[in-house]
Amino acid sequence: MRESEAAAIVPAYNEEASVGAVVRTLVSSGAFREVLVVDDGSSDRTAEKAQSAGARVIRLETNMGKGAAISRGAGATDSRVVCFFDADLVRLAPEHVLALVRPVADGKVVMNVGLVDRGAAANAIARRLPLVSGQRAMLKEVLDLVPRAHLTGYGVEVALNFACKANGLRVGVIGLPGVSVVRKTQKVGLWRGLLQYARMWFWVGIWMIRVWLDRRHFVPSRGLASAARHQ
Repeated sequence: MRESEAAAIVPAYNEEASVGAVVRTLVSSGAFREVLVVDDGSSDRTAEKAQSAGARVIRLETNMGKGAAISRGAGATDSRVVCFFDADLVRLAPEHVLALVRPVADGKVVMNVGLVDRGAAANAIARRLPLVSGQRAMLKEVLDLVPRAHLTGYGVEVALNFACKANGLRVGVIGLPGVSVVRKTQKVGLWRGLLQYARMWFWVGIWMIRVWLDRRHFVPSRGLASAARHQ
């Protein structure tokens, strides 16, 4: 895998406590020509921590949501492979990063999704749920298959999954042993955290319906590597 092939993009909103460690791991992995952090209107020191850790920072004046941050980051790089990582990952290591990126860089899949480690039982269940993980590597062209209206909020992950499935493009799923995220209940307290999880899955369901209803507007795949198509 050539260094010039891939860029890491980290959408971040008020993640000063964890973004630095994530960026340092991405930089030390040697997998990327650049690491970009899109500061999505944070009110804390997210941008400062990310920059001091080695990232190029793109600052959004207001909080525009994860999908908008992902789109802005992808538009700021000419790398063939783009890799997205959450800013609140814990115990991410270079070997996790390489395992996520290499199948895409080598042409085996067009998108590879990494699932954080929630324990054996939860991990098995997660593979059967919609893939809404923020850890994913993909050919940049995959984003072009998705209508702009779907590159927003939790809709971006649902739309990317659908675009690949509708075009018969091969998608990989891997576990990331030992990697976790800072839980919402840890950030905002038990009840607010549970409410945020419920809201997240509610919107995932809504976006799945929206994507299905708008399926005719998704762009047919042209020119993506034939090796990464379903056999």
